[in-house]
Amino acid sequence: MSDHAGWKPKSNPWLIAVVVTLAAFMEVLDTTIVNVALPHISGAMSASYDEATWTLTAYLVANGIVLPISAFLSKLLGRKRYFLICIGAFTVCSLLCGLATDLWQLIVFRILQGFFGGGLQPNQQSIILDTFPPEQRSRAFSISAVAIVVAPVIGPTLGGWITDNLTWRWVFLINVPIGVITTIAVMQFVEDPPWEQKKDRKELGLDYIGIGLIALGLGCLQVFLDRGEDDDWFKSGFIMTFAILSAIGIVGAIFWLLYAKKPVVDLRVLKDRNFALGSICMAGFATILYGSAVLVPQLAQQQLGYTATLAGLVLSPGAMMIVAIIPVVSKLMPIIQTRFLVGFGFFLMACALFYTHHLVPNIDFKTLTIMRSSQSIAIAFLFVPITTLAYLTLKTSENADASALFTMFRNVAGSIGISLATASIVERTQANMAHMAVHMTPLNPNYNDSIQRLTHTLMDMGQTMQQAMTTATGLMYKQYISQSTILAYLDVFGAVAIFALCFVPITFFFSPVKASGGGGGH
Repeated sequence: MSDHAGWKPKSNPWLIAVVVTLAAFMEVLDTTIVNVALPHISGAMSASYDEATWTLTAYLVANGIVLPISAFLSKLLGRKRYFLICIGAFTVCSLLCGLATDLWQLIVFRILQGFFGGGLQPNQQSIILDTFPPEQRSRAFSISAVAIVVAPVIGPTLGGWITDNLTWRWVFLINVPIGVITTIAVMQFVEDPPWEQKKDRKELGLDYIGIGLIALGLGCLQVFLDRGEDDDWFKSGFIMTFAILSAIGIVGAIFWLLYAKKPVVDLRVLKDRNFALGSICMAGFATILYGSAVLVPQLAQQQLGYTATLAGLVLSPGAMMIVAIIPVVSKLMPIIQTRFLVGFGFFLMACALFYTHHLVPNIDFKTLTIMRSSQSIAIAFLFVPITTLAYLTLKTSENADASALFTMFRNVAGSIGISLATASIVERTQANMAHMAVHMTPLNPNYNDSIQRLTHTLMDMGQTMQQAMTTATGLMYKQYISQSTILAYLDVFGAVAIFALCFVPITFFFSPVKASGGGGGH
């Protein structure tokens, strides 16, 4: 690759970074923007809410399967050509989703949308890696962070506003103009570097077994994670079957890909210490990011009675802070060892999550927004430094496989984070209710005093004694559920804080370099 060490794209590299990031932004946004539209979709399609959730599951399954094999498809078809196919097909599928008249049509189009969307993130990352020299990658990844970090945060806000003011169909149709503009821009500005153009595609071969095992493992894993909570996890034969198939597929894929002569994705890139550690840290970061991004709006809507739009607005100031702080972090990276920034980011995240122990049932909008914004500050210190360190010492020839694996780790970990967070809230709420139930009895003097005070207050408002006692008991039960649930959120946020702290010592095993001082790449 040294013959092409001085290669530079004909177009402005920053323009290329913006164009390819716009495509990735569109795809990442689609993973969360649809969530709040599900009740509207189920109503319009005359389906149950549970049936409508298959539109999410179908997308995630197809997306998860394509991610690790996107590097192979990129080599087979040519990176720019494959990227254009993905954008064009994703745009067409978005249009078809918006025009669907039956639920089965929507699910089929969502599968296709996820299949073609899965190639956008890894290719975007790979194009940025080849477009910029190592010393400029940290700033380039700042643009990439807008797609990967900000998109899932603003998705619920945008989705809520669209469904409240327009119709759920525009959640999909909004992709069409963006997709057309992005396709034209990619055709105009993006080009394959010489080492991508000269790859001998005839020698690639098609790893049917590898593709099959990946499809089995990751496809079943996504169904298991997305449907597990609704079907009561391992008490369901359906979920148990998918868990077993997932384990068989993933373990089989690992062994096959390590020993196959021409694997569909090369796991040997994980021998690079920085990349392996970067993948682990990114998986941890994604688990925290996606898990907390689900918990906060869930708390706002289910416990505080916020609308979808208002719940999304709780997240929006944090998203703006991420955009504002990431450039500052990029400026710090040539000055401070990048691994210290990552360690500080995880420590800051833990502190922000511990801060949520100020959570109370009647928390106001401002305090909740501050809590989320404090977590967002930590996010700004994690994505760009982790990504930069991960690719710092890789060879150019390894960029495509590394991008596919890196994106896969992030997305799968994000799905795990969402599933664990939602399941933990249910489990901890039940545990807290069981613990508090001993106090909800007439034998408890405090309980009796509370009932009597409420009864007298209600009688003063004009209710009869019988009505007042019934209402007072109902209000106490409502408080009982509310406090049990708030305690569950405290438990989960505390567990996630400890999880974030566990990654701080891992960061010290990265190479002790600053962002502009590393080699690798070109």
